[in-house]
This record gives sequence, C-alpha cells and structure tokens, in this order.
Amino acid sequence: MSTTNISKSAGNTAPRPSIVQLVIKEKGELYAAYIPLFNDGGIFISTTREYKLGDDVYVLLTLPDDLQRYPVTGKVAWITPAHAAGNKVQGIGVRFPPDEKSRVLKTKIEEILGSQLASNRTTQTI
Repeated sequence: MSTTNISKSAGNTAPRPSIVQLVIKEKGELYAAYIPLFNDGGIFISTTREYKLGDDVYVLLTLPDDLQRYPVTGKVAWITPAHAAGNKVQGIGVRFPPDEKSRVLKTKIEEILGSQLASNRTTQTI
C-alpha cells in the first residue's frame, strides 16, 4: 500500500482537507485497510502526519487490479498513534460520507474481498 500526501492546510486560513493518494495493489492489503464497521465504509491510511478527529481527508483510492481512481472526501474517525499496542501501524481511519459514490465504492471493495470479509485475520482497523 502506498500513500502520498499532496497538500496540507495553511496558516490562519480555514483548514483545507489534505489530499492523499492511496494505491492498494493486493487483496491482502485491502483486507487489512478496509473498515466495514462504518455504515458507508471506510479505509485505513498509514501516515505519520498529525490529524484530529473530524478532519476532512480527500482520498484518491486505487483498488487492486483496477486502474480507476475513486475520489472520496471522508472524515478522520479514529487515530492509531505511533507505537500502538498490537503492532498496529500508525495512521488514521477515514469514514466514507453517506452518499451514492461511497455506496458504490463500498460495494466494489466488498466484491473484491468476497469471502475474506468474514475472516478473523488481523487488520490495521478497529
């Protein structure tokens, strides 16, 4: 999984959402990052950048074996700090918004994962 932070909010102006390109190349990576717990889906993003709960994050998500980039503006719903218990990777959980694009993306992710969704394997998510 590779991530690229493209922008940061500036000085005294209203904070702009950060833009993150997230490329997930394998099903195992997608399984570890997907957050089915959220009604409209969500994704874990490994990052050392500091975020606050509720921050907007614009994600350009690329899924395994799919050249399309899926744009989604989500909100930080949880934060995994550095040196978290259970060898969890530092990063953020981004909740997808309750809209049609998110429902389509959630369906696409769950089609890719198929029966893996019922697995008990560890993930980077809650």
